[in-house]
Amino acid sequence: MDITFLTEYAVPLIIGICLCLGYILKNVIAADKINKYIPLIMGVTGVVINIWMNKTFTPTILLGGLMSGLTSTGLYEAFKNLMVTKEEK
Repeated sequence: MDITFLTEYAVPLIIGICLCLGYILKNVIAADKINKYIPLIMGVTGVVINIWMNKTFTPTILLGGLMSGLTSTGLYEAFKNLMVTKEEK
């Protein structure tokens, strides 16, 4: 199943904002309980930002916000794993 069409719904501005907010949540709030909610928070934040940017709500806006918010969590994890691998070498 080819899901590459979903990449057209990723909004770089929303990814960047959610990435920064997720980083702050992860590193400022000491409780490990927040970690499992970060994807949910970023998904909702992405939708809210996308609605704010477009001043409308459609299924495309919903998908774009969710994709961008959740992409930011995946990007954070990939970057973290890349940095850990480089530090270990």
